[in-house]
Amino acid sequence: MAVEVLVVLGSKTDAEVGKKAGSMLDEFGVAYEIVVASAHRTPDLLRDLIRNTTAKVFIAVAGLSAALPGTIASHTTKPVIGVPVSGKLNLDAVLSVSQMPPGVPVAAVGLDRGENAAILAVEILAVKDERLAEKLRDHREALKKWVLEDSRTLGE
Repeated sequence: MAVEVLVVLGSKTDAEVGKKAGSMLDEFGVAYEIVVASAHRTPDLLRDLIRNTTAKVFIAVAGLSAALPGTIASHTTKPVIGVPVSGKLNLDAVLSVSQMPPGVPVAAVGLDRGENAAILAVEILAVKDERLAEKLRDHREALKKWVLEDSRTLGE
């Protein structure tokens, strides 16, 4: 099965956030690969990964300067979802992912929200895949039931 989502970690320390994305992609049956490639330390490797993958969507997980999502976006016209990783400088990572220059956008999710990045990737893929669209509807229904159950059991 061809990779549909490429999850790129800026470093191995971002693995826990990447695993959240992987777990959610597994739930939806979406083929993915998780790799480590740095925008600063391995720019040629990163460029080659982006150019040679079958992925339709990229998830870029990075902290500190969080340049990874923007660097990926500079090498592709495919959707890029940036996941800022919490650390000593949370605001820097959030702003680096969300404040892209005009014409080279990156979708941004919240700090450490790898699972939201995966759901957004599935939503993008579901535009042309009714099977995924149905799974998304089921997922939303499960979330609704979860909230209603929490409300029902709140007083217990």
